[in-house]
Amino acid sequence: MALLLVSSCRESPSSTARELALIKHIVIIMQENRSFDHYFGTFPGAEGFPRDAQGNPTVFNVDPRTGAKVYPFHSSVDANAGGPHGSTDATADIDGGKMDGFVARQVGANQNCTDPNNPACAGANANDAMSWHDDRELANYWAYAKAFVLQDHLFEPNASWSLPAHLFMVSAWSAKCDPVAGVDSCHSNIDLNLDTLNDHYLWTDLTYLLHKAGVSWKYYNAEGGTPACADDPEDCPAFPANALVPSIWNVLPRFETVKEDGQLPAVVALNQLYSDLAAGSLPAVSWIVPDQEVSEHPTATVSAGQSYVTGIVNSIMKSSAWSSTAIFLTWDDWGGFYDHVPPPMTRDGLGYGLRVPGLVISPYARKGFVDKQVLSFDAYIKFIEDVFLGGQRLDPATDGRPDPRPEVRENDPLLGNLAADFDFTQAPRPPMLLTP
Repeated sequence: MALLLVSSCRESPSSTARELALIKHIVIIMQENRSFDHYFGTFPGAEGFPRDAQGNPTVFNVDPRTGAKVYPFHSSVDANAGGPHGSTDATADIDGGKMDGFVARQVGANQNCTDPNNPACAGANANDAMSWHDDRELANYWAYAKAFVLQDHLFEPNASWSLPAHLFMVSAWSAKCDPVAGVDSCHSNIDLNLDTLNDHYLWTDLTYLLHKAGVSWKYYNAEGGTPACADDPEDCPAFPANALVPSIWNVLPRFETVKEDGQLPAVVALNQLYSDLAAGSLPAVSWIVPDQEVSEHPTATVSAGQSYVTGIVNSIMKSSAWSSTAIFLTWDDWGGFYDHVPPPMTRDGLGYGLRVPGLVISPYARKGFVDKQVLSFDAYIKFIEDVFLGGQRLDPATDGRPDPRPEVRENDPLLGNLAADFDFTQAPRPPMLLTP
């Protein structure tokens, strides 16, 4: 199949409001902890890791234990280990653009890990951070990429771990606030820890604008467990995952705007998604977050996550909502896995972070399109605002709510526009149901 490429154009596409109005539902599926090269480093037409004429990778990291060069290698292992992925680890992995710290960080984090039955330990011994998968393990994800849109310059919005990434997903910011001093005390922070799960998120999130405009939304949670730590899968305790319990992935219940607007009932269990699809009542905006078992967060298996996502996509495709839906599938951070593209920086100093995979699945998505615009999760918020809010931004100067965020991230001139991933002149694409 021929793949189409788009350059890193910063100009807004010419899609009109009338064309965007064909989208009635936007669904964001957030998975966990995979880099772009780890999943799509050999995908035809995408900017995967450099290879020679024989297809062998030409980039490498050095194993500090032996001094040996470790090149990216294919892995059929279903339960990968990854590596540490806090802000310090991101800085070390990137190493000023050299992208050579992944193996050293993984080895250092797991040097005391001795259990041979623990996949994280086995991964550390095998320099698992340099592993990659292709359509042998990722048949459905690669099928979506070939049939719809693959984004190969989608960067985590912050150079850190899951919690700040999920905060960015719904609010375009990650901050620490003093509940006594109020919203003016909020200041940028991407080193949040588990203690901040009890924080009050006082700044403005997107649901505030959606609620004010009468735009429906829901935040669907797979119920089970989530990791209760940032980046230590080999000894990370379990933490309950359900709609009522805030977690590193279930962040909206702690936002003051959600509580003040009486919108906590919109944070629901994943089972409600299937009921809503059957009833023809899918909201305008949906976020879907997993539990540990299906998250692909090491050491959760690739196969379980892919099967879970395929089931969600199939359910949407079989529903009456498919003909007017845009599905965005991504992974919240790089999980310590190697990627060779240095991330750009934004003016607020928080990121971008490392590259993660991004897929667009829609009856209006371009066919076999590789989008090379610079994107981040801010682009999702920007697209939602353009489709449903007439271009209103999370901007304290215009949204009527105080908020000391350092930048309106949706307006960053580096950020691309997701409208480029759609062709509203084409006949709507039929469902493409895959076997989970």
